[in-house]
Amino acid sequence: MRKYIAFKLICFFLFFCILWTLPAQTGNVTALYQQGRSFMAAEDWYSAAEYFMECLRLNYAHAGATAALAECYYELGEFDEALVWVQRARNLSRTSSSLANLEAFTLIALGRLNEASGVINWVLAREPNNREALFAAAELDIAMGRAGNAVLRYREAANRFPDDRRLLISLSLVLGSLGESEAAQSYINRALDQHPGDYRVHYYAAYLASQSGRIAEGIFHAENALYFRHNFIPARSLMASLLYRDGQYEEAARLSDELILLNRNNTLSWYIKGISYISLGRYAEAQTILSTALGIDPDNEFIRVALEELLISHTRIEDPSRIHWASWHFARGRDFRSRNLMEQAIFEYRRGLRLNPFARDRREYAELLRLQGYPARYLEELRFMQDLGLGDRTLDDAVESYYTLLSTALFRVWGIDPILISQPHWNLAIFSIVPQSGSFHPDAGVWASTYIRDILIHERNISPMDLELRQSSFSSAFRTAREADADYFLIVSVSENERDISIMGELFVARTGSRAAIFDIYRTGPDRLRNASRGIVDQLSSALPFRGELIMRRQDQGIIDKGRADGVQNGDEFLIVQRGRTSLLHEGIGLVFSPEDIVGTITIERADEEISLGRITRNGFFDRISAGDEVFLVRQQSTRAPSGSSSSVDPELRSLLRTLRSVTH
Repeated sequence: MRKYIAFKLICFFLFFCILWTLPAQTGNVTALYQQGRSFMAAEDWYSAAEYFMECLRLNYAHAGATAALAECYYELGEFDEALVWVQRARNLSRTSSSLANLEAFTLIALGRLNEASGVINWVLAREPNNREALFAAAELDIAMGRAGNAVLRYREAANRFPDDRRLLISLSLVLGSLGESEAAQSYINRALDQHPGDYRVHYYAAYLASQSGRIAEGIFHAENALYFRHNFIPARSLMASLLYRDGQYEEAARLSDELILLNRNNTLSWYIKGISYISLGRYAEAQTILSTALGIDPDNEFIRVALEELLISHTRIEDPSRIHWASWHFARGRDFRSRNLMEQAIFEYRRGLRLNPFARDRREYAELLRLQGYPARYLEELRFMQDLGLGDRTLDDAVESYYTLLSTALFRVWGIDPILISQPHWNLAIFSIVPQSGSFHPDAGVWASTYIRDILIHERNISPMDLELRQSSFSSAFRTAREADADYFLIVSVSENERDISIMGELFVARTGSRAAIFDIYRTGPDRLRNASRGIVDQLSSALPFRGELIMRRQDQGIIDKGRADGVQNGDEFLIVQRGRTSLLHEGIGLVFSPEDIVGTITIERADEEISLGRITRNGFFDRISAGDEVFLVRQQSTRAPSGSSSSVDPELRSLLRTLRSVTH
């Protein structure tokens, strides 16, 4: 009985303790939540998140703190975590449209577009004029490559809310991405007139001016943004980029130093400082800066390619730095090979060998070629190593074995040197227009052009010309390509954000300057610059007609300079066109020639690795076929590439629209 009474007294005491502490705890939760909201208003997302987490530690079911924490994670770009918290918040407040809208934005950022569409439709079915849902629907359109639909949504909303900063800025950004510069400028001017003291409006005005090549105007608006909010980091980064593009390299480097002091892990600032020093001719310092940046973020492809091109252009082949950075590519090549990712492995070995041609790792690269079914190329690489003095007993034995193995190869039987006859038939100039420099990584188009040119060196149908990649304007690119006797020239531009990249290649006929085709590719995740560059090359290679040459003839047999490595198969039939009788279409992709210039056909009977043997059939009574005539694949029905459109995804635009969520109405 006494034990029972004691137990009752203890329970009673604990109950009163809880009642006593509850008001204090409730007050503490409220204070934490309010403090977190004040940090959100100041856009200090880290501090805000800290207070909301402490609030939720005391009251796990606090709906406001749960929703606010989701918002913080979204603004920090941690979309996976944001989705977890916004879905918890929706469970606590199932009818909240604002939470549904945040979930939709988060799903769009994660690429889960169908789920986002379902959430948006749910909100709009309940509230057809919900402004946030309309923003989400427009952003979804852009993510799905329907920027034109987004413009219609924004314009309709702007008619109802004519003074909404976010709407005006969104419209100007989307129209700017579509190339409608005048319309974009009109909307950003409206925003500037209505909100002249808003640092964010000036920031986006600076961005739009920079995208149109109006650098001085962009600097002016960036300065205004920093005047109204000195510690606005995006405006500082944009200012550094604009100063670099304006040729003010010392100032760009100085501003980058300020940004590095604020955040040493800000690799974009290291990058801008490094390329500024390259432009100033301070190569040793630039090498140190870019090397430091790669130590912070080894996966940043733009920093890596900038450093590697600096080493290739301004150091000796024997420089230890070349050997060091080449070894990184060789290690990755071995890793890709261990996972049977042969194309990726080959790219890494080729990039490493460009830095260090004398590396013994060339033997591993040669082995990859052998595994892909190219014994002649394998032998060429081994013999090259012998010429460099890198041979050993094993290598010498392999050379002897494969030389014997290839004794029946066509090039040996016909006495042809495959290296001498390997001449691509399309001359391509590759350029990046300086005013189109990306705002995220300045000179992004230059580095993408570098990768594309490097990949094309090993494409047997296309010869990338060794011309200056940076061009001041389209007319400069046109003149350079035409005077160099190119067939086509490719202008490369890049749009990117922290996670995604989109590369566009506009192909033009060098003789006339007319547009031939547009290629675009979108990639996300690791190695996106490399993969997107490879995608542009694949599209380009598929678009250009197969073009070869009859290099030798014996009676009714002939040899063409293309083989299995070029996709030639037994049974393929080629037209033989008299030498010098073809010309490029003045617009689009393709060649034109008269039917009278077709002197015969050749049907492939044996496709070897580098060359192919076929049976010749003349066209007409007289035999007009001779070595040097051109050959074209008969089954190739169309040589025109898709013309491209504005429906491609623009990662930079998507990133900018995400940052607009913090702009108040």
